[in-house]
Amino acid sequence: MSTDVSSNAADATAPGPAPAGPAPAAPAAPAASTVKAAQAAPSAPVKMPRESVTIIATLLVATFVVILNETIMNVALQRLMVDLGVTAPTVQWLSTGFMLTMAVVIPTTGFILQRLSTRAVFLLAMGLFSGGTLLAAVAPGFGVLLLARIVQAGGTAIMLPLLMTTILTLVPLERRGAVMGNVSIAISVAPALGPTVSGLILQHFSWRFMFVFVLPIALAALVIGARYLTNIGETEKTRLDVLSVILTIPAFGGLVYGLSQIGGGDAESRTPAVLALAVGVVAMAAFVLRQLALQKSDRPLLDLRAFRFRMFTVSVLLLVVAMIALFGAVILLPLYLQEIRGLKSLETGLVLLPGGLAMGLLGPVIGRLFDKVGPLPLTVTGSVMMVLALWQFSMLDAASPVAWIIALHVMLSLGLALLFTPAFTTGLNPLPPHLYSHGSAILSTLQQVAGAAGTALLVSIYAFVAAASGMVAGMHAAFLTAAVISVAAVVLSAMMRKTEGAAHPAAH
Repeated sequence: MSTDVSSNAADATAPGPAPAGPAPAAPAAPAASTVKAAQAAPSAPVKMPRESVTIIATLLVATFVVILNETIMNVALQRLMVDLGVTAPTVQWLSTGFMLTMAVVIPTTGFILQRLSTRAVFLLAMGLFSGGTLLAAVAPGFGVLLLARIVQAGGTAIMLPLLMTTILTLVPLERRGAVMGNVSIAISVAPALGPTVSGLILQHFSWRFMFVFVLPIALAALVIGARYLTNIGETEKTRLDVLSVILTIPAFGGLVYGLSQIGGGDAESRTPAVLALAVGVVAMAAFVLRQLALQKSDRPLLDLRAFRFRMFTVSVLLLVVAMIALFGAVILLPLYLQEIRGLKSLETGLVLLPGGLAMGLLGPVIGRLFDKVGPLPLTVTGSVMMVLALWQFSMLDAASPVAWIIALHVMLSLGLALLFTPAFTTGLNPLPPHLYSHGSAILSTLQQVAGAAGTALLVSIYAFVAAASGMVAGMHAAFLTAAVISVAAVVLSAMMRKTEGAAHPAAH
């Protein structure tokens, strides 16, 4: 079996990686017996212990549920504007606020994963998510619904790094590409089903039933996890730096709010947006400086030493560019289908379904290809497909055939599938075990910030141009902007190389 490692010391500027080869028999970090077994290194393909498979499967089910919830709102925004009596920029905060909350909470997950047991983190995440879902189902108005989405986001934010860190801990290097590919089934099919499920529900029921539908699934995942999930690793007595947590709010909030408001209005109305952007930049700089200072005493909220590994940095940048384009397109395409083409909610969901299913079903194939050929041919092909699809989206008009729209969305989805699994695996592989949770948190944080910023920026461009020249022109401008941004992904993809795993655990 081909492995996803190679002896390329230039992939990381930090010392530590050893020549490629079987994973060491010793555990990469203090862990339970299942971790030791999973990281043993026989010459034949490693078969993971049943307990490890159970842990990952449980986390995958929970992740599927929370990601399904994240995308279930996309088709419902138009209905919510009417039912709740709010404007388009206001209702957009149900999506942007969700991602912003995740961006603020995810940096703390490195601390949470080190301080609490695996089971406690899971129960916290799914407890928050289930509570937020119940609150959303009974929300009397927009304010309570937004609060419920923020509570849901807190649980979702914890689940994603927990899944990634667990995979890094339990799965041997030679199987990580394949496992990441299988993970993509859950994290790709869920977004695909979200709009379709939402459209079907809205066709026959109130918007509240979107949450009524998700709640029993979330509660079932919570019960299963409470019953079967076991702990991996050992907890550490780390301290939470409150100042770092406080700085994440103006840093990420200021940047996204500024981007969402700066695209329209006159010079006077844009002044608050410019100020918000300035505050965001300053707070982000202060946050980074604070982490660098805390690293000297080994207690940063987010350990930025992960960026010393070249392939981690390149992979992060690639994922940021892809998420800016993806989240913008995920919001813009339903708007185009409903506002310009006049499709109903269910029809919109069905148009988006084939692309999402293709992305998920291709995941295992891409994982196996990654183990054989490495990231370069996959990411270059995927980034080119993404640019071409977004460019073609910028040429759609009111008469474009639905079949062509579906074909373009499938093309975009396949391109993203070729990017995500290789970028995640290539970026995280070279990190030493003590940076697993921090690397996962950095990736997840910047994904959410990029997604929120991409949504805010592209929707602002759409609204600004549409107000002056019509909705079709607004869509052209927004999708063309996404295509131009995506060109950077082609450049970054060309820099991708196979990465080797850290041979020895670095001490805290």
